[in-house]
Amino acid sequence: MTDEGLDEKIVLRSDGTAVYMTQDIGTARQRFIDYPKLNGIIYTVGNEQDYHFKVLFLILKKLGYAWAQNCYHLSYGMVDLPSGKMKSREGTVVDADDLMDEVIAKAKEMTQERGHIDGMDETEKENLYRMIGLGGLKYYLLKVDPKKRMLFDPAESVDLNGNTGPFIQYAHARIASLLRKADEIGLADDSVSIEDSERELIKHLAHYPVVVKEAGAEYSPALLANYTYDLVKHYNSFYQSVSIFKEDDLAKRNLRLVLSMNVGKVIKSSMSLLGIEVPERM
Repeated sequence: MTDEGLDEKIVLRSDGTAVYMTQDIGTARQRFIDYPKLNGIIYTVGNEQDYHFKVLFLILKKLGYAWAQNCYHLSYGMVDLPSGKMKSREGTVVDADDLMDEVIAKAKEMTQERGHIDGMDETEKENLYRMIGLGGLKYYLLKVDPKKRMLFDPAESVDLNGNTGPFIQYAHARIASLLRKADEIGLADDSVSIEDSERELIKHLAHYPVVVKEAGAEYSPALLANYTYDLVKHYNSFYQSVSIFKEDDLAKRNLRLVLSMNVGKVIKSSMSLLGIEVPERM
């Protein structure tokens, strides 16, 4: 690798046994054999392995694999907890199952305190706790630029206020409740005069496809997460500034219902792209 400005790299020990690099070369090659239509691989691995993947991709190119130029290391910063960095040698590694159990338990506690789950059976309640807990966990991790080191606070991740998953999930549930109350939703009339809050919401909705494209091109789920958070803030501003069911003008009422419906669709779509479910009730 010296001709490329890198150090020498062992790919096989003198006794013929493999090292990590050997295995990664073989695995990459096998993936393209198993999936002939594959046009690239994204390795989601911490930034402590930046040099390893730089060397791996260079070796694959030197071996003549054209697809090597489409291999990408999605390098992310380390995650700290309030108690400090997770260190395997010091026994402070956090088990993923334990962390998920913790955020689900906190989501259960938060939801029971609010008391908006009357009429749900136990299975529905447990599914909701899990949806909120895992949604909070995933969103909290994904809203931060992948390259940045971050502090993960389990309690804050399921808070209903601020830039959190449950804040967005609650907005979707509220919209779903609003639409259930509507007898029917007529077509929106584009000749209706609109308020500033409605105009801003429409502009933000229209930007969604651009954000999805940018997030994919830049390998950054954070762009999508924060777009959705901003969308919910725009919707909340709209919801507080206009009336829907008390609006006498049917055309305006329909417009506001259609707007709400489309915000709900975008929230569900964007959260789905992040691997997060949204509830119909919460």
